[in-house]
Amino acid sequence: MKNKDAIEALAALAQETRLKVFRLLVQAGPEGRPAGEIAQAVGVPPATLSFHLRELERAGLLLSRRESRQIFYATHYEGMRRLLDFLMQDCCNGHPEICSPEPSLADAADAAAERREAS
Repeated sequence: MKNKDAIEALAALAQETRLKVFRLLVQAGPEGRPAGEIAQAVGVPPATLSFHLRELERAGLLLSRRESRQIFYATHYEGMRRLLDFLMQDCCNGHPEICSPEPSLADAADAAAERREAS
Protein backbone atom coordinates (compact mmCIF):
# COMPACT_ATOMS: atom_id res chain seq x y z
CA MET A 1 0.00 0.00 0.00
CA LYS A 2 1.23 3.46 -0.83
CA ASN A 3 1.12 6.43 1.54
CA LYS A 4 -1.54 8.07 -0.64
CA ASP A 5 -3.82 5.02 -0.37
CA ALA A 6 -3.38 4.81 3.41
CA ILE A 7 -4.15 8.51 3.79
CA GLU A 8 -7.31 8.10 1.71
CA ALA A 9 -8.48 5.13 3.79
CA LEU A 10 -7.72 6.85 7.08
CA ALA A 11 -9.43 10.04 5.91
CA ALA A 12 -12.52 8.02 5.01
CA LEU A 13 -12.61 6.58 8.53
CA ALA A 14 -11.95 9.96 10.17
CA GLN A 15 -15.62 10.90 10.13
CA GLU A 16 -18.13 9.77 12.74
CA THR A 17 -20.84 8.36 10.45
CA ARG A 18 -18.37 6.55 8.21
CA LEU A 19 -16.59 5.05 11.21
CA LYS A 20 -19.96 3.81 12.58
CA VAL A 21 -20.84 2.31 9.19
CA PHE A 22 -17.46 0.62 8.86
CA ARG A 23 -17.62 -0.89 12.36
CA LEU A 24 -21.21 -2.03 11.75
CA LEU A 25 -20.17 -3.79 8.55
CA VAL A 26 -17.10 -5.37 10.13
CA GLN A 27 -19.49 -6.93 12.67
CA ALA A 28 -21.92 -7.99 9.92
CA GLY A 29 -19.30 -10.20 8.28
CA PRO A 30 -18.76 -10.94 4.59
CA GLU A 31 -22.48 -10.99 3.75
CA GLY A 32 -22.79 -7.33 4.71
CA ARG A 33 -26.09 -5.51 5.06
CA PRO A 34 -28.50 -3.76 2.71
CA ALA A 35 -28.17 0.02 2.49
CA GLY A 36 -31.60 0.58 4.08
CA GLU A 37 -30.66 -1.41 7.18
CA ILE A 38 -27.37 0.45 7.46
CA ALA A 39 -29.17 3.80 7.26
CA GLN A 40 -31.55 2.77 10.05
CA ALA A 41 -28.78 1.35 12.21
CA VAL A 42 -26.65 4.51 12.08
CA GLY A 43 -29.60 6.91 11.99
CA VAL A 44 -28.89 8.84 8.80
CA PRO A 45 -31.09 9.58 5.78
CA PRO A 46 -30.48 7.32 2.75
CA ALA A 47 -29.11 10.18 0.60
CA THR A 48 -26.56 11.08 3.27
CA LEU A 49 -25.64 7.44 3.73
CA SER A 50 -25.01 7.03 -0.02
CA PHE A 51 -22.36 9.74 0.14
CA HIS A 52 -20.61 8.05 3.07
CA LEU A 53 -20.79 4.59 1.50
CA ARG A 54 -19.24 5.92 -1.73
CA GLU A 55 -16.37 7.45 0.25
CA LEU A 56 -15.65 4.18 2.05
CA GLU A 57 -15.91 2.19 -1.17
CA ARG A 58 -13.62 4.63 -3.01
CA ALA A 59 -11.08 4.27 -0.18
CA GLY A 60 -11.03 0.49 -0.72
CA LEU A 61 -12.71 -0.36 2.60
CA LEU A 62 -16.15 -1.50 1.35
CA LEU A 63 -17.55 -3.62 -1.45
CA SER A 64 -21.05 -3.41 -2.86
CA ARG A 65 -23.27 -5.84 -4.72
CA ARG A 66 -26.75 -5.62 -6.12
CA GLU A 67 -29.34 -8.27 -5.28
CA SER A 68 -32.58 -7.59 -7.07
CA ARG A 69 -33.54 -4.05 -6.02
CA GLN A 70 -31.26 -3.85 -2.99
CA ILE A 71 -27.62 -2.87 -2.75
CA PHE A 72 -25.66 -4.70 -0.09
CA TYR A 73 -22.46 -3.31 1.38
CA ALA A 74 -19.78 -5.34 3.10
CA THR A 75 -16.33 -4.76 4.49
CA HIS A 76 -13.57 -5.26 1.95
CA TYR A 77 -11.47 -7.33 4.33
CA GLU A 78 -8.46 -7.40 2.02
CA GLY A 79 -8.48 -3.59 1.86
CA MET A 80 -8.72 -3.44 5.65
CA ARG A 81 -5.85 -5.93 6.00
CA ARG A 82 -3.68 -3.91 3.62
CA LEU A 83 -4.27 -0.79 5.70
CA LEU A 84 -3.52 -2.59 8.96
CA ASP A 85 -0.41 -4.21 7.48
CA PHE A 86 0.78 -0.81 6.25
CA LEU A 87 0.25 0.72 9.70
CA MET A 88 2.02 -2.14 11.48
CA GLN A 89 4.86 -2.53 8.98
CA ASP A 90 8.23 -2.72 10.74
CA CYS A 91 6.42 -2.76 14.07
CA CYS A 92 8.23 -2.27 17.32
CA ASN A 93 11.81 -2.38 16.08
CA GLY A 94 11.71 -6.09 15.32
CA HIS A 95 9.60 -7.09 18.34
CA PRO A 96 6.09 -7.63 16.92
CA GLU A 97 4.89 -9.28 20.15
CA ILE A 98 4.80 -5.78 21.68
CA CYS A 99 2.14 -4.82 19.13
CA SER A 100 -0.05 -7.86 19.76
CA PRO A 101 -3.47 -7.02 21.10
CA GLU A 102 -3.69 -7.19 24.87
CA PRO A 103 -5.86 -9.99 26.17
CA SER A 104 -9.29 -8.83 27.24
CA LEU A 105 -10.56 -9.17 30.79
CA ALA A 106 -12.80 -12.02 29.59
CA ASP A 107 -9.76 -13.83 28.17
CA ALA A 108 -7.93 -13.38 31.49
CA ALA A 109 -10.96 -14.71 33.43
CA ASP A 110 -11.19 -17.73 31.10
CA ALA A 111 -7.47 -18.46 31.55
CA ALA A 112 -7.79 -18.20 35.35
CA ALA A 113 -10.77 -20.57 35.33
CA GLU A 114 -8.83 -23.08 33.20
CA ARG A 115 -5.89 -22.93 35.64
CA ARG A 116 -8.24 -23.56 38.60
CA GLU A 117 -9.83 -26.53 36.80
CA ALA A 118 -6.42 -27.98 35.95
CA SER A 119 -5.26 -27.91 39.57
